[in-house]
Amino acid sequence: MQIYGHRGARGEAPENTLPSFHKALEAGVRRVELDLHLSSDHQLMVIHDPTLKRTTGIKGKIAAHTAAELTRLDARLGLAGWNEHCAIPTLEQLFHSCPEFEHYQLEVKSGSAAQSRRVMNAVMPLVEQFGLREKVVITSSSRTLLRYVQQNGGELSTGLVEEYGFLDPVKSALRYQCRFLVLNWKLCTPARIAQAQRQGLHVSVWTVNDPQLMLRLRDMGVDSLITDVPHLAVRVLGGTGETH
Repeated sequence: MQIYGHRGARGEAPENTLPSFHKALEAGVRRVELDLHLSSDHQLMVIHDPTLKRTTGIKGKIAAHTAAELTRLDARLGLAGWNEHCAIPTLEQLFHSCPEFEHYQLEVKSGSAAQSRRVMNAVMPLVEQFGLREKVVITSSSRTLLRYVQQNGGELSTGLVEEYGFLDPVKSALRYQCRFLVLNWKLCTPARIAQAQRQGLHVSVWTVNDPQLMLRLRDMGVDSLITDVPHLAVRVLGGTGETH
């Protein structure tokens, strides 16, 4: 079973900042999940919320600021008690700073075809520049985004993020030709995991921080789990971020 650091290592350093991604690497985890929003000048920023308040304390939307303005802000509020400045990185900065990562789940929260186009126009050049076509999956709960990538993403892998399961998650992932099914752990059953894997889907589960839950999901046969605490996950599951 593979381990993905959630927003880097959200429980160990301020989420979606370079120190957080370095914490995942320190744990021996070489796979990460992260979130993307566009700046006003259409650069991809690594940040979860569409607004700045929760992680920086500043009011305003990501889309209202340039990348240069955003990278000067301090996002340390993503973890209480962190004493060092933590900038909001661009995706390009992350790719430059952490070449050790073997795989990225890039979650895009997009609600329109126009926004999907803008996001993918920013993603694709970076994927090509850093040679990451086989190391990236674009994940989203937005069917519009998944459909756009399916039609325009140059065979880039996609993954459906499913939190509530109102519709059959496996059927939905297959409908949009996804290769990953990214499930809230509460939706996991041995039958659902087996069904997805029979259809060729990689089942990735979030957010898993409890040791007993880690072991239970491993025993269910999930392909990977996403955790805030990579150091703990490696200790519990053994190995260096990829267990069997």
